Amino acid sequence: MTPEAGPEDVQAAALQYVRKISGFRAPSARNREAFEAAVAAVAAATQELLDEIEVRPAPAARHPE
Repeated sequence: MTPEAGPEDVQAAALQYVRKISGFRAPSARNREAFEAAVAAVAAATQELLDEIEVRPAPAARHPE
């Protein structure tokens, strides 16, 4: 996982995405199950991505000699 994104960040990003794409800040009781399932699926996919990607270290700074 990248050091910048913890589990709370993944969950918050998933919730933000589902809210944005669905157009609802909070789902109605009728849509709650689908909304929560979508948040869980997006969070899982995001976590899988973060677990799988390889982050290259930043190149060392060169100092003039």
